[in-house]
Amino acid sequence: MFREENGRLIREYDHERVWIEPWGEHSLRVRASYAEITDEQWALLPAVQTLSHISITPERATIVNGNIRAEMTDKGQIFFYNQHGKLLLNETEDTYQLKYGGRELSAIPGSSDFSVKLRLEADPLEKLYGMGQYQHSFLNLKGCSLELTHRNSQISIPFVLSSAGYGFLWHNPAIGQAHFSLNVTEWTAPSTKQLDYWITAGDSPAEIEEAYAKATGTVPMMPDYGMGFWQCKLRYRTQEELLEVAREHKRRGLPIDVIVIDFFHWTNQGDWRFDPEYWPDPEAMVQELQALGIELMVSVWPTVQTESENYKEMLEKGYLLRSDRGVRTQFQFLGQNAIFDATNPEARKFLWGLIKQNYYDKGIKVFWLDEAEPELTVYDHDIYRYHIGSSKQIGNIYPMKYSQTFYDGMAAEGQENIINLVRTAWAGSQRYGALVWSGDIHSSFKVLSIQVRAGLNMAVAGIPWWTTDIGGFHGGNPADASFRELMIRWFQYGAFSPVFRLHGDRSPFVQPTGTRGGGVCGSGSDNEVWSYGDEAYVIFKEFMQMRERLKPYIRGLMEAAHEKGTPPMRPLFYDFPQDPAAWDIEDQYMFGPDLLVAPVLAEGERARKVYLPSGSEWTHVYTGTAYAGGQAIMIDAPLTQIPLFVRDGAVLPVLGGTEE
Repeated sequence: MFREENGRLIREYDHERVWIEPWGEHSLRVRASYAEITDEQWALLPAVQTLSHISITPERATIVNGNIRAEMTDKGQIFFYNQHGKLLLNETEDTYQLKYGGRELSAIPGSSDFSVKLRLEADPLEKLYGMGQYQHSFLNLKGCSLELTHRNSQISIPFVLSSAGYGFLWHNPAIGQAHFSLNVTEWTAPSTKQLDYWITAGDSPAEIEEAYAKATGTVPMMPDYGMGFWQCKLRYRTQEELLEVAREHKRRGLPIDVIVIDFFHWTNQGDWRFDPEYWPDPEAMVQELQALGIELMVSVWPTVQTESENYKEMLEKGYLLRSDRGVRTQFQFLGQNAIFDATNPEARKFLWGLIKQNYYDKGIKVFWLDEAEPELTVYDHDIYRYHIGSSKQIGNIYPMKYSQTFYDGMAAEGQENIINLVRTAWAGSQRYGALVWSGDIHSSFKVLSIQVRAGLNMAVAGIPWWTTDIGGFHGGNPADASFRELMIRWFQYGAFSPVFRLHGDRSPFVQPTGTRGGGVCGSGSDNEVWSYGDEAYVIFKEFMQMRERLKPYIRGLMEAAHEKGTPPMRPLFYDFPQDPAAWDIEDQYMFGPDLLVAPVLAEGERARKVYLPSGSEWTHVYTGTAYAGGQAIMIDAPLTQIPLFVRDGAVLPVLGGTEE
């Protein structure tokens, strides 16, 4: 029944095979199937060799790897313990009455695939964090049901960190569900080859996060231009319009590191080149921007319109997502579109060849990978089929492969410190330079509040580079006083996000300028920092300069993210796990180890309650008043300020001066 093979604990009973093996320090990977177990390393990097120990008796088998121990009974039930003997997690029991246990693999008729469920005993007092980005109001996910699939503004990254002292990765890119109920934790994949998950134990959230980062990879070192201000709107329509905005920033002495060309600067979707009518000399544009000290980012979509000059070749070579049933139209936007198949290595090479010729060789070194879920007209995943399998079975890995397309191409050109903005990610995307943003969210204080929680759960899920559209994407008139207040509060929050980026589709709508190519798509109204009136402009300018002064500090945060996987923006419990109250604070965060940020998240609010974690002294940045930790205080928050506190007398150049 039990045996050891090459450091792996194996149980074989009837037709079921279960493998438990070391996979990095203090971590184990578990796989089970009624068929041959496969070796796909969807998110996981190859296992680092560790010293482990296996013991076997007729009734029980045990494998120990550092701080984690797994025990499997003769009935096949698995228990996980830490080095202190504390039970972390265990499968539910297979009882006579219920006739199901922790693992349920049901064969799908007519195929070699299975429907898989994993049931784990739930601790009602446990707190759970991570899982990516969902548009709800919860940081603690205990009690939540989550769809394991990507949508515009929803990002499924199936890693969860527990207050009980473990991290758990559902190592399966299938479309599915996760239920963190009071009575059971349940993971499901309706179509897959096997059960596959990874678990690690740690004495602190940082230990768990660092083990996860080692197992799935860390971000590259962020380039210096990534740490400053990014200017973007929907949408700069011409080369001269974009250049004039860049010049105006310099005339006003405003810091700016990146400016962005959004979608439909091209001729057709899938042509992946500038429309020469509106962008006549990209090389000269890039040269002028670089002389101004500004990097250019350009939007790329994976959509391929049937009229594209590349559609026929990509169709013939199998470089497009297939439809098993119905019409081969996966997305409808200003035409009928198929989707580039990023899971096909040859398709990735093909697309990068076009990107290199039409963008990269013109001096463009950072890309905006939009529509990266990919966005589909209908999310019936049983319709679609990729090179490596059905969308129902592997669809969640698409955005990671989309990022890999560009990362591999840029790395082959010798570029270092690669960063690309992408709308969706999966576990492991971070190692391909993925900077993820919150998608096309609405412009409201309610949605801003949701993003604070979403960004923190993205950080816990292993994505250190995350940002939002400052002001939200949909809606908002720069002439509206209420929206101006929202912009100010969002801008203040954005200044203390991993990437500081202004974007949005502002009203009133600007009509299209032409009937073909880059002219067929309209635009939003102005969205520059001088577009919101004098009061807002003064505040925006101060926070842009504050971000500049903080660059040396931010550089240290990005080094920690690159070297250890430490998220720059993280929940309070990350730095203060011994403070029980820190686990319950959902609307504040640490920006690095020394700066506590408490965004203002309600219209008209001019003061807010701030919790200061115990074990440290906190100094209010604006007043210089010191407070003992372990208490909640009311802090004034005039429109010009965001509540900021420095920890234990750390010297940060937040206010005034330009010293580093």
